[in-house]
Amino acid sequence: MTRFLHSNPKSRRSAHASVAPLNDDEGIAAVAAVDVQKTYHLGSVEVRALEGVSVSAIHGEMICIMGKSGSGKSTLLRQLSLIDHPTGGEVFVDGRVTSGMPEGQRARLRLERLGYVFQEYALIPELTAIENVLLPAMQLLGNAGHNRSHAAELLDAVGLGDRLDHRPKELSGGQQQRVAIARALVNSPSIVFADEPTANLDSISAKTVMDTLTRLNRDTGVTILFVSHDPDDAVYASRLIYLADGKVVEGVSL
Repeated sequence: MTRFLHSNPKSRRSAHASVAPLNDDEGIAAVAAVDVQKTYHLGSVEVRALEGVSVSAIHGEMICIMGKSGSGKSTLLRQLSLIDHPTGGEVFVDGRVTSGMPEGQRARLRLERLGYVFQEYALIPELTAIENVLLPAMQLLGNAGHNRSHAAELLDAVGLGDRLDHRPKELSGGQQQRVAIARALVNSPSIVFADEPTANLDSISAKTVMDTLTRLNRDTGVTILFVSHDPDDAVYASRLIYLADGKVVEGVSL
């Protein structure tokens, strides 16, 4: 099977408490949040989406973040993935403090170390599958020709080797999400974040997408954190983080 990334697989950790240390016997955490808070202001209304959340993931874990609608799970993913800035607290990536980073440095860290799979695919409709996959590589390296063969390998590895030149409208929802997974991997990140990756899919397509993510985690050692509202998705994870009202609920396990 085609290797997606430089392989550094670690054995899975059994279900345990949601909060893990920044450093443990397995080394520095891949990503960690310490007392992270996020408050939104909607006119005169203050919405406290996260209230002092502390979580971390070691390299090679596959973690499912669950909770009811409005619990803060997608907000947490945005803080961990550096898409958003927390109101308070700190996010670490491979032990590096991120709060004081200039935006250019944060952007480069996202491109080099982090991959993203969005709920609604976020593909550019005018571009082909392989062109969509190439976009992050072009942002980082600027040489589409050099990376085209790698993008083609990734699409082949997610079962779309015969769809390289198809545009999103010519692909099913499940196929579009697998294009999005390939795009997330094109810069060989160490961590992939997926926000409700199966929410818009039928059950068969959803299983295909989750099987693909699981295979990535197992075969390459890439750390994966994914958000889901579907209890069936939790079986794919090695550990569960459950949120309610912007806080981690302890004692909830797989």
